[in-house]
Amino acid sequence: MDADDKIAVGLEGVYVAKSSICKVDGINGKLYYRGYAIEDIAKNSSFEEVCYLLLNGKLPKLAEFEEFKKALYAERDLPEEIVGIISELVGKASPMDILRTAFSALSGFDEKLNDNTEQANMEKSLKIISRISSISAAIGRLESKAQYVKPDKSLSHSQNFLYMLNGKKPEQEKADLLDLMMMLHAEHSSNASTFSTLVTGSTLADIYAAVTSGISTLKGPLHGGADEAALKMMDAIGSPENTERYIDEALAGKQRIMGFGHRVYKTYDPRAKIIRGHLIEIQEHADGKVKNLTGIALAAEKMMVEKLGETKGIWPNVDFFSGPIYAYLGVPGNLFTPLFAASRAPGWCAHMIEYWRNNKLFRPLEYYEGEIDKQYLSIDKR
Repeated sequence: MDADDKIAVGLEGVYVAKSSICKVDGINGKLYYRGYAIEDIAKNSSFEEVCYLLLNGKLPKLAEFEEFKKALYAERDLPEEIVGIISELVGKASPMDILRTAFSALSGFDEKLNDNTEQANMEKSLKIISRISSISAAIGRLESKAQYVKPDKSLSHSQNFLYMLNGKKPEQEKADLLDLMMMLHAEHSSNASTFSTLVTGSTLADIYAAVTSGISTLKGPLHGGADEAALKMMDAIGSPENTERYIDEALAGKQRIMGFGHRVYKTYDPRAKIIRGHLIEIQEHADGKVKNLTGIALAAEKMMVEKLGETKGIWPNVDFFSGPIYAYLGVPGNLFTPLFAASRAPGWCAHMIEYWRNNKLFRPLEYYEGEIDKQYLSIDKR
């Protein structure tokens, strides 16, 4: 057996752990959180309830949910030093680099940092979910040269994000749409960022270190940065009328069409289906840039499905439609990935807590193909 037969490139097809958190059925285009279909979650739930479900493995009763929300909302405030870090780095580093640095620094303000009991990590998870959202909104706010807005603990999670970003309480329709987007991004099994979170945590590093790894991994355009890249492609297309020519030329040149194709889904991403329906609704009453973006997105989707969907199994994924939705919500393009991180935080935390119950240090093998027993020559004889 040669090396190519032994190596699963990119760990494709390799199971790394058992989990009861998420099921991704790539063949049939199905996604489940703790056994609940994503379509039912999107229609009936909220981001806060999804957080409870992912962390606790069940849907909450009313009293449990009210107590959970109260605890979650209570952790929104950012230490002055964290706001200072954000202020110092705005304009000097990318929003994802700022998020990574500011979030990592949060560990210094957690009195239970070195308490690795499950209860302590559940408490830390609430702080992480709340504060990563506050940091992301603060980055967007300060990037716009506006004054920092402190969180409002009377608002829902999505309402507070938009409030901190824009300085005013949002329309309920927009808060509900952001809530939906955050639910759809909250969890997705052992993707790259979740895996890197687990690798770091498997060393018994603290949960902040583990989630910092997840944030770093999410930065790349092949993972969390894909929605921003897809929006840039739409900007390059310019108008719905230019879509066909752009797509044809890109395919002829074998260029990657961002937002299409997925390592797991071999059919239409169920999250993209849900978002597409809302995109159609937005297009009916939007104007200006948003209407243009929705037109381009829907035209490109139609073309790609016809050309590559059934024939090559390349379908739209959640990243493709996210950009126009975020643009409609007033979220700037460079904040898409930090918002993704804020949405994925409950999934990262849930997986880390679950993995620690039967922890084993990740230590894969590497197939060496270099020379051995080479003669060492002193520097004057080389």
